[in-house]
Amino acid sequence: MIARLEALGFRIERLPFDDVTNFWAQYGNSKPLMVFAGHTDVVPPGPLEAWDSPPFHPQERDGMLFGRGAADMKGSLAAMITACEDFLRTREPRGSLGFLITSDEEGPAINGTVRVMEWLQQRGINMDYCLVGEPSSQNSLGDTIKIGRRGSLNGRLTVRGIQGHVAYPQLARNPIHQALLPLAELAGEAWDQGNDSFPPTSLQISNINGGTGATNVIPDSVQVDFNLRFSTELDDETIRQRCEKLFSSHGLDFQIDWQLSGQPFLTSEGELIDAACNAVHEQLSLTPELSTSGGTSDGRFIAPTGVQVIELGPCNASIHKVNEHVKIDDLEQLSSLYRNILEKLL
Repeated sequence: MIARLEALGFRIERLPFDDVTNFWAQYGNSKPLMVFAGHTDVVPPGPLEAWDSPPFHPQERDGMLFGRGAADMKGSLAAMITACEDFLRTREPRGSLGFLITSDEEGPAINGTVRVMEWLQQRGINMDYCLVGEPSSQNSLGDTIKIGRRGSLNGRLTVRGIQGHVAYPQLARNPIHQALLPLAELAGEAWDQGNDSFPPTSLQISNINGGTGATNVIPDSVQVDFNLRFSTELDDETIRQRCEKLFSSHGLDFQIDWQLSGQPFLTSEGELIDAACNAVHEQLSLTPELSTSGGTSDGRFIAPTGVQVIELGPCNASIHKVNEHVKIDDLEQLSSLYRNILEKLL
């Protein structure tokens, strides 16, 4: 990517942070600044024998390109590059172009986009528009554009009891028993009603760990992991306070360790959404759905600066699965869509 962008005249800043490689590329200095963002890392392939072809050697079959990352999101990265090559071949932008590329989106997401955004802000580089190449489409290319994402908050609850023999419960305190009722209340909590852009906040308990492995020992603690995907109707501090209050009301000896993975964000109607929707309609004769569904993306680190952020990429049906693939025609169309959006904005 760097070699091809340098050939176009982009200035490259390689930005390694700890064990993560990132880069920032920019063409021009004038406003507005339109940025393509994406990640080069992938999830593990899973059992190699389950793949019909080696996951890290791309293969074309039946009009499809197979390989880990074909849809999430190497295909989008390639389309971004070729779109810029086509665009700059015939004109100079009325504004400037940028690329924010990381290799830490599928992992901890600590030393990738979040660190690059800090670097940009320290240098006074402010984006106006950002298109993230996440695979947003559901059934056909362009049918869905993501204009925001829910926030994600993780909680690790530890309830402490007193270890003892199961035959002498009066000499012990079973933390699993104590946690059952408040956990049921937590799972049944109605957090909000959502709004026009977001569904209601949801909570899922993902792990429960307790016990010594012996059947005749009351454990001294139980640990419960849970996650909330929350809308703009709530903030993470309100969620924390409500959870703490719920468990305190049951008189538990407990603590909750919190990890905020990302705040919710929403891009309002504006030039970027208009350009993307019009490009999809003109090229594919579709009216895309504007959605905030799905998990988190690196857009959560970019949107707080006030930039308009959308996600537009190929179909996501096969992402993170065995035999991940993308339609080759869709990649050609996606490159044209990206170029069309550049033409409308710049």
